Amino acid sequence: MAHVVLILVGLSAFSSSQKVAKYSLQFISTGSSAVIFSRNFLTHITKDMAAEPKKIIIDTDPGIDDAMAIFVALRSPEVEVIGLTTIFGNVYTTLATRNALHLLEVAGRTGVPVAEGSHVTITNGTKIRVADFVHGADGLGNQKFPPPKGKAIAQSAAAFLVEQANRYPGKVTVVALGPLTNIALAIQQDPAFVRNIGQIVILGGAFSLNGNVNPAAEANIFGDPDAADIVFTSGADILAIGINVTHQIILTDADHDKLTQSNGKFAQYLCKILDVYFKYHHDAYGIKGVYLHDPATILAAINPFLFTYTEGVVRVQISGITRGLTVLYNKQKKFAEVTEWTDKPTVKVAVTVDAPAVVKLIMDRLLDS
Repeated sequence: MAHVVLILVGLSAFSSSQKVAKYSLQFISTGSSAVIFSRNFLTHITKDMAAEPKKIIIDTDPGIDDAMAIFVALRSPEVEVIGLTTIFGNVYTTLATRNALHLLEVAGRTGVPVAEGSHVTITNGTKIRVADFVHGADGLGNQKFPPPKGKAIAQSAAAFLVEQANRYPGKVTVVALGPLTNIALAIQQDPAFVRNIGQIVILGGAFSLNGNVNPAAEANIFGDPDAADIVFTSGADILAIGINVTHQIILTDADHDKLTQSNGKFAQYLCKILDVYFKYHHDAYGIKGVYLHDPATILAAINPFLFTYTEGVVRVQISGITRGLTVLYNKQKKFAEVTEWTDKPTVKVAVTVDAPAVVKLIMDRLLDS
């Protein structure tokens, strides 16, 4: 029975635009939580994804691992990046916009629009926290790159999100790599957004694990917990990729050496900015490598079968010493009393990951650039 549940979760992880329901599914019981799909099923999925790349908007706060994620997305034929929206997090929003424009210039993709996001939290009452001690003062390894030539579009990030969801109903995936302020604003501006958007893939939360800002909270949720609670309870189709899985996905020193030896454009660029990120991870976690939070989340949007999921209601603590805590109610117990989780929409939360496969895909796409 457990295998059947996992298969259903895996199927629902796809957005409706991928039309997986028409394919038959076979599986082999292996005595583990792994799901094995028939070659016929995967062949049809691959053909559908290749025929019609998934439209994605990356909501981002670049950020060294954001840079990696953006490059991976731009190198992935399964997706079409139709825009970047910017938000505070690793840096303040103005610098996030500058970095997004710069990264598109590095990639030779200046036709991708950049919409600047909110400069304040959803309640305008929380001090903005930036992680310059992780990514450098400029967000990109203290390299002092020249200003980009491009400019952000006139639309705000929230307005751009609403417009694209209305233009391509059910076909746009938002990959949220920073605090969820822009997404929450889009929901507030247009209640139909949650129906029109295809899927929201969120890097955020620490499920059954200490946070990375403090023992309770993960950075993106901590950045705007009120916005996160709005998004998680909105009823949108949501995949949450928490640090409980991304902390299993590590770019090692050996991988760094491969990037250094590569002639790939993206690999060479990343080698310039990664030293600051490696030093932070060594000092904070005592590891010789870096966690691939953001690029792993891009791959979850591209191929959700790299992860397994549980489903439940997620609420976010918005005050007190556990501010930013994500609490998943998996509905295994029916409570006698009404709770803050009662009758709220469910989301899918990643619980395991094929980490070697994720690292290999990321490396392959960065080396071949």
